[in-house]
Amino acid sequence: MPHLANKRIAKSYLNAQAHPGGHAEAAQAFYAKDAVIHVCHPFNDLAGPAGYVEHFLKPLATSFEGLYRRDYILTGGEFNGADWVTFTGYYTGQFAQDWLGITATGTLSYLRVGEFHRMENGKSVEAWIFLDIPELMIAAGQWPIKDSPGKHRGYTGPHRGPATQDGLQLHENDTARSASSAQMVTDMLRSLATEDEAWRPYWHDNMVWYGPHAFGSFVGIEEFASFQVPFEQAFSLWTGGTNNNGVTEHLTRAADGDYIWSAGWPSLMCVRKGPFLDQPATTDTLLMRVCDWWRREGDLLVENWVFVDIPDVLLQMGVDLFPGLHDVAPGPRMAA
Repeated sequence: MPHLANKRIAKSYLNAQAHPGGHAEAAQAFYAKDAVIHVCHPFNDLAGPAGYVEHFLKPLATSFEGLYRRDYILTGGEFNGADWVTFTGYYTGQFAQDWLGITATGTLSYLRVGEFHRMENGKSVEAWIFLDIPELMIAAGQWPIKDSPGKHRGYTGPHRGPATQDGLQLHENDTARSASSAQMVTDMLRSLATEDEAWRPYWHDNMVWYGPHAFGSFVGIEEFASFQVPFEQAFSLWTGGTNNNGVTEHLTRAADGDYIWSAGWPSLMCVRKGPFLDQPATTDTLLMRVCDWWRREGDLLVENWVFVDIPDVLLQMGVDLFPGLHDVAPGPRMAA
């Protein structure tokens, strides 16, 4: 299996972006020419590395002077017969020019990014890229959603990498351990949205949940429960993943030793029954694009990095964070 080779290719791709100026050339080398690249709202679907460079990377590098990126997790493996690499970290630069209607602050700024790549012959042939744009807006003092859990927790800077500082898994891992890790997360996720909070036994008491910044981040299982339980209760009829609801699916879910990942586009479907992100209760069905990375220690989960495409969720609720910027690259938009 080419998992180690793919991880090394991905690391070379990231290394080329460690200093300003290497982003476009790195993307052209990493992606297949006809790759399909999905980026969170308002970008959505971009055609090939040329479209990705033109509509995402170049404007980002123009707005963030000295743009570089640092990634603290890099993993890879197989899911449903396909080979995957995944990585997450930050773009960083001096926010010198407005971007997506967000007013430049002139300060060192961060854009959190998480990526999932389906690989063939050493190239990314399809990618799903998550951005925490609300984190940037909160840090810049330009987040318009008043009732937002993360906003009230204060901005403390970018999320940190794993406590063990071993997130770049540039080696082979024991296949049995990887399978055990993937099963642990699958069992935990099946225990979410249960009245008895059946997810608790899977977590260390001092776990850390690095959430999308509009939701906030939490240290300790009780702090996490203070967010997770009300979040679950704001919705009903939760379904997700490959449960034959005809809408959601796991793009990928697997493990690489003690690191586990999952992503869907969308991966969750629910009905809004209570207020959420400053929006009133309705009976609307919502679809959520979500991804995670987890780290385990022993038989417990200790860290979890989470993205939700919150701009896309808000758009479904009638709140347009980027008026006039729907699908930055013109073309048909695939399912939310």
